[in-house]
Amino acid sequence: MNMGTLDKTLRIIFAALFVALYITGVIRGALGIVILLIAAMFLITSIFGICPLYSVFGWNTRKKAA
Repeated sequence: MNMGTLDKTLRIIFAALFVALYITGVIRGALGIVILLIAAMFLITSIFGICPLYSVFGWNTRKKAA
């Protein structure tokens, strides 16, 4: 796991925002589909607490155990 609580929370908020924008019709068409895919990716990474991109770059937002 390489994602902290704040990181997970922000991703869930943005995923909900993206879905809301699509449902209300603010974002439509191909861009809407791309936004929904990004929202799904944010939600999945938040649930599992692992971001593949963070792994590639060696980033970690999770607090170290004391």
